[in-house]
Amino acid sequence: MSISTTTLSYNPLFTFNHCHSREREPSIHRSKPTPFSLSSSSSLTLFNSNNSSSCKSHKLHTPKFEAFASNTDTLESLQSSDVLFDQTFPIKRTELVEGKIFVRLDQGKDLGNWELSVGCNLSGKWIFHWGVSRVDDVGSEWDQPPRDMIPPGSIPIKDYAIETPMKKLSSSAEEDTLHEVKIELKPNSDITAINFVLKNEETGAWYQHKGRDFKVPLVNYLKEDANIIGPKRGFSLWPGALGQISNILLKSDATHDKVQDDNSGSINPKVENSQLEGFYVELPISKEVIVDNSISVSIRKCSETAKNILNLETDIPGDILLHWGVCRDDLRWWEIPSAPHPPETIAFKDRALRTKLQSRDSGEGSSVQLSLGEEFSGFLFVLKLNDSTWIDNIGDDFYIPLPSSGNLITGNREDKSEGVQREVTVEAGQQESMSAFTDGIINEIRHLVTDISSEKNRTTKSKEAQESILQEIEKLAAEAYSIFRSSAPTFSEEAIVEAEVAVESKTLISPDLSPKISSGTGTGFEILCQGFNWESHKSGRWYMELKEKAAELASFGFTVIWLPPPTESVSPEGYMPKDLYNLNSRYGNIDQLKDVVKSFHEVEIKVLGDVVLNHRCAHYKNQNGIWNLFGGRLNWDERAIVADDPHFQGRGNKSSGDNFHAAPNIDHSQEFVRKDLKEWLCWLREEIGYDGWRLDFVRGFWGGYVKDYLEATEPYFAVGEYWDSLSYTYGEMDHNQDAHRQRIIDWINATGGTAGAFDVTTKGILHSALERCEYWRLSDQKGKPPGVLGWWPSRAVTFIENHDTGSTQGHWRFPSGKEMQGYAYTLTHPGTPSVFYDHLFSHYKTEIAALISIRQRNKINCRSTVKICKAERDVYAAIMDEKVAMKIGPGHFEPPSGSQRWSSPLEGRDYKIWEAS
Repeated sequence: MSISTTTLSYNPLFTFNHCHSREREPSIHRSKPTPFSLSSSSSLTLFNSNNSSSCKSHKLHTPKFEAFASNTDTLESLQSSDVLFDQTFPIKRTELVEGKIFVRLDQGKDLGNWELSVGCNLSGKWIFHWGVSRVDDVGSEWDQPPRDMIPPGSIPIKDYAIETPMKKLSSSAEEDTLHEVKIELKPNSDITAINFVLKNEETGAWYQHKGRDFKVPLVNYLKEDANIIGPKRGFSLWPGALGQISNILLKSDATHDKVQDDNSGSINPKVENSQLEGFYVELPISKEVIVDNSISVSIRKCSETAKNILNLETDIPGDILLHWGVCRDDLRWWEIPSAPHPPETIAFKDRALRTKLQSRDSGEGSSVQLSLGEEFSGFLFVLKLNDSTWIDNIGDDFYIPLPSSGNLITGNREDKSEGVQREVTVEAGQQESMSAFTDGIINEIRHLVTDISSEKNRTTKSKEAQESILQEIEKLAAEAYSIFRSSAPTFSEEAIVEAEVAVESKTLISPDLSPKISSGTGTGFEILCQGFNWESHKSGRWYMELKEKAAELASFGFTVIWLPPPTESVSPEGYMPKDLYNLNSRYGNIDQLKDVVKSFHEVEIKVLGDVVLNHRCAHYKNQNGIWNLFGGRLNWDERAIVADDPHFQGRGNKSSGDNFHAAPNIDHSQEFVRKDLKEWLCWLREEIGYDGWRLDFVRGFWGGYVKDYLEATEPYFAVGEYWDSLSYTYGEMDHNQDAHRQRIIDWINATGGTAGAFDVTTKGILHSALERCEYWRLSDQKGKPPGVLGWWPSRAVTFIENHDTGSTQGHWRFPSGKEMQGYAYTLTHPGTPSVFYDHLFSHYKTEIAALISIRQRNKINCRSTVKICKAERDVYAAIMDEKVAMKIGPGHFEPPSGSQRWSSPLEGRDYKIWEAS
């Protein structure tokens, strides 16, 4: 069995709030093909239906003893049957189950035809993804089969494959389920083979044969290809209901790909097909399944000792360690209670106790009983299943209030969403050395949140003072994350939850406070329009043409417009700048630029300048004939160019990012360069009236320099273009794109959160989901949106097209005809949505305007909440802020009826929007 690699997702705030530093759950990597396997990571999910109390960080008190024996005195017998506390926590966890794929070729009912049957005996929604090879095909090319071969209910995938749902059959064995598909084959054709893979629609996992597609030959000359299934002599009856399993298990040995040459001329498929022989093959398969378990905790009072007797039980199988401690107040600082302790209890680094749960008399599950003194207010614990798997409570420790505390409600983070248990691979305590650097920052954030949230301070503090506190919170959050990130392998969205919640000023902290404006988010309610395309420069008067549309753009509801690069440029589109202070470009002259900016300000639309800071084209050659000397007001020499740019003989320091090879890459580590660029950006703000920046090719230099530029220019809004490739396997996009969005998150964090970034991850995933009818891709392994907006929504600028990907360039064009599904997603979800000029002024205009109107009247913003209701093969549906529901895809969805009444103001091709009355 093949085990796919996992990526460890790390949560700074989570880790250092716990005495037993446990890292976050490794994310499951789903990609099109590991041979008959899924990722083996144990994803464990807890659903807590009780009310939540605020989650506090806890620290450790020194134990009140030096040593204790592992075998302790037995606990006091219970003298009272009164139950003071009783709660059961439902647990969902995953287990690996094994099954088989069955492949059979047999003559059909019409003896002149043949029938291919493929089945799988594991539960799930199975899809048969298949195509055919023909006589003239080269290599492993697929083609779509003839129509008379395609079973009803099948869906074409582009022009090379078919997806057919496998039917669930009855089974004589209660534990077995068979999913099967049958394909009718006619011998008189040029088809040489059937190629297929299986796909589990519920998980998006693909199953191949030894890392390659299954291939069933229909001509004998293919029989020695490495991924061939059959034909072989002899086969038993198809096991229908799996009552009779074939005693023939055919093992396909890996061989080199080989097609025998026929020196006598071309092969006649009709002759070869007449020699087909039936066969039956079984192949192993494994998948993860959800298993329901529970943890039950009850508390009684011992009448003799007045101690609390706590009983913990679970039906999770296997040897389980209870990792536990107690606390004295709401701070939940861990400490170890004095002896006696249960048998098989040991101290863990003098910070917690570990007790092995004892098997229950029934033989199912295990339990433990603890005696806890009245001086403690709470009991804290997690369960350790094995060396790499823990069970906790939505990222926190389980907290059980003891009767003396007067509060019998289980506490966890104030997050009503479903929690995910954390699988960890790092031993406790490994990261503690960092806590001294971060405790102060985290505590300061909490104090600030408490300060601004209190009713008294809300009424006494001025709006300016409240906004100042909010800005301080966000800076502290970025600082804390920077420290954690330096030693952390990946980012986790919970790292910024507290700060993100804290700055939701309009809804959570101070409803009367004006929307907070920061360069990373604007007000949080921004809607961006890209005001040009790749051809806009050709008219020579684009600024004036755009000016005429200012009032119309304002009527649509846009709050920000992004203008093209303004400087003199070697390329007419503006992305090869030369003299930065020369603003006479192919789009118009400097006076026209000022005029269009003024026109947008008059209709209350902010204006972003497109600034290219990574590279600059030179005016002159040096003595070696290399173009690396600059003219104009910024007459830099080779010192302004990075030393590792291979084409331009720079004499600066090495680049802090990736090189752009078409022009000299600027060395931002040089103080004179940063000074000049800050002066230029401030001049643009004052002279032209730009309100903010679209930053080109920010992958080329460190985000810390961007932070410097933004702090100097104080823009209303800023967004960076951090663009690199997503992850693909066998030419198909992987389901797990955490590494891709991680790189964008890292850049945003390097700017201190002062800039947002275009959510390239979301665009890419939308491409694959809509193009292949695989809407399950729009939910990550934790049930969140899979792009940047699922991790840091306030900094995600979502889009489906721009001047590079669409227009006449078309480098990565959005699936044709599905653009409105893309906008139905981006304009209803959190993040800051961007609309492309070409789409707006097209036949989509009315629908886009309607979506913007729905977003604005329901106050959907960059931090709105998302509840994903469906993410299946043919439909994705979500509800935002309990106000707006949406679905995209051909499948069915209706928002749940209940206290809310839903009405649909907008419906289009494969999308629908609802509003709560």
